[in-house]
Amino acid sequence: MDFTLKTYKALLYKLQNLNYSFQTFQEYINSPKDRTIILRHDVDKLPFNSLQFAEIQNELGIKGSYYFRIVSESFNPVVIEKIVELGHEIGYHYEDVSLVEKNPKLTEKEVAKEAIKLFDKNLNELRKFFPVKTICMHGSPLSRYDNKLLWKYYNYKDYGIIGEPYFDIDFSKVLYLTDTGRRWNGEKVSIRDKVFNLSAPITKEANTRYIQSFKKTHDIISTAESKNLPNQIMFTFHPQRWTDRLFPWILELIWQNTKNLAKYFLNIIRS
Repeated sequence: MDFTLKTYKALLYKLQNLNYSFQTFQEYINSPKDRTIILRHDVDKLPFNSLQFAEIQNELGIKGSYYFRIVSESFNPVVIEKIVELGHEIGYHYEDVSLVEKNPKLTEKEVAKEAIKLFDKNLNELRKFFPVKTICMHGSPLSRYDNKLLWKYYNYKDYGIIGEPYFDIDFSKVLYLTDTGRRWNGEKVSIRDKVFNLSAPITKEANTRYIQSFKKTHDIISTAESKNLPNQIMFTFHPQRWTDRLFPWILELIWQNTKNLAKYFLNIIRS
């Protein structure tokens, strides 16, 4: 079975045994190591699943970055405090544009103007628990606008932010692996969790177009065993998808496959 905590542990063990360093996104921005893994976690819902991830990493002596939404299904002060106590980074999984754009009479610029006020308020709320220095956007697939629209009109560095993965990582050098769609090759069912560097050649060094395709976590582990993974990798996990409990695992499988079908056709319509 894939997308279980057992499989997740196996992946971390393998990467650790291959002498990868593990850095939070903030640490990578400040001082990137040559051979390093960035463990990013988008806490979309079920925050206690993220706490399980944080505890597993703590047992192995490694750290990750956890990005919380401000909505009730993600934002949980008890979980946030415990993850901070374990030594991990907390960031803001911002979706302020999608939270204010429901008024169709607002222009794009007006949406951004209202959203930046909400962004500032929500960022300060998270900073009650951790000195947040990095952010990453929430995909909000049904929204008219990409949440990164904010940075067309404003600069997140004015808010003490030093990094946003979609702007501040060179994905021609860093392999990006995301479990979006409950698979590792979910480009066709991803609305916005994508990175592009189409001018890069298909080589091991140009990781954005890395020729190896992964569907299952075990595919990544096998490639790691053969020492064919690049030196710098960002993993994006959605911990609500990972569980050892059979019934929730089956529910997530069914629900995600249903969403994948809908997002596949939505991508076709929008393109």
